[in-house]
Amino acid sequence: MIVNKNRPTNLTAKDLRAIKMPVTAISSLLHRITGIVLFISIPFILWGLSNTLSSEADYNNLLLQINSLPGLIIVWAILSSLSYHILAGFRHIFMDMGFAETMETAKVTSWTVILLAIVAAILWGVWLW
Repeated sequence: MIVNKNRPTNLTAKDLRAIKMPVTAISSLLHRITGIVLFISIPFILWGLSNTLSSEADYNNLLLQINSLPGLIIVWAILSSLSYHILAGFRHIFMDMGFAETMETAKVTSWTVILLAIVAAILWGVWLW
């Protein structure tokens, strides 16, 4: 019986950095993380929406909160997460339809989605500030 001696065994927390994740795995992980961020942000978005409809004072208070530094960072994080999640979602839809299913094209589309999301995050930051 042949045993592979190079396989990892008993990984500790400091050894986890030695694992090399492919870009496709990173892209998939980011898609899930941005989905969680968007799900968590739903109550805050609904709260903000209800404040815009309740009274003029609540609306002005919401604008003050959004225009503060923490508010701008939260809005930027939500918009950036939404951008990445939509881009990665389209990538997954195209793959489900039979396009870009080879490993080479999957790597290219993963890098494309990540780079476009970085550009979108920069553009959202410029637009907000």
